[in-house]
Amino acid sequence: MSKLDGKVALVSGSGRGIGRAIALKLAAEGAQLVVNDLEEAPAAETVAAIEAAGGQAVACVGNVCDGDFGPRFVASALEAYGRLDIIVNNAGYTWDGVIHKTGDDQWAAMLEVHLSAPFRILRAAADYLRTSAKEEAEVGRPVHRKVVNISSISGLAGNAGQVNYAAAKAGLVGLTKSLAKEWGRHRINVNCVAFGLIETDMTRPGAAGQGIPEESYQAICRATPLGRAGTPEEAAGAVCLLCLPESDFITGEVLIASGGLMF
Repeated sequence: MSKLDGKVALVSGSGRGIGRAIALKLAAEGAQLVVNDLEEAPAAETVAAIEAAGGQAVACVGNVCDGDFGPRFVASALEAYGRLDIIVNNAGYTWDGVIHKTGDDQWAAMLEVHLSAPFRILRAAADYLRTSAKEEAEVGRPVHRKVVNISSISGLAGNAGQVNYAAAKAGLVGLTKSLAKEWGRHRINVNCVAFGLIETDMTRPGAAGQGIPEESYQAICRATPLGRAGTPEEAAGAVCLLCLPESDFITGEVLIASGGLMF
């Protein structure tokens, strides 16, 4: 048996990049997935990849910032599989700028996607998670469930040009630590992974999307003790660690997956 057999996982932003790698990793460990992306095609591609490998997955397409997304995301898991065990809040993007050039919309967008959206997803899941924990305890079959929020070393140490992104990611750490204290009695482990430079279309120089300038990219790699960017698969491995039974006594923590880099 795989370590996550019988578990059901939500992974936001899992149609591409790090989120896709997380979904594939959890599925490889036996979990059934609810995949999410803004667009139908990337979500369908991740679902197809999971199914081709012998796993199970359904898609919940939509914007995590929409007010009704959280309840709809949770309902997708319960309707498809009848349970929910793992929530990974991964969806996000960057919109950088020095503070005197950062508009209110730019500030609000980062807080919305990186902090408010995870909050609403977790709030939507709260009734099911708490009720299930009580029922399981009453019959003597307690179950550990896992929440993994995706932060960044920018949220831990700050980064010039990212006041909005860093503030949102720092707030997510606070949410993680507070919720760990609220939900610990329900055997729900709430942790956070803070990434350094991970090579995706959002960071790779010359890639489609928001690639980092080549000079800056290489400078970050040189500053990283391991001397390179991480891969999406390595990022997914860090998240998976906090979803496995081995992490049942770990909660309220921030795991830094940065190759040793800290700004």
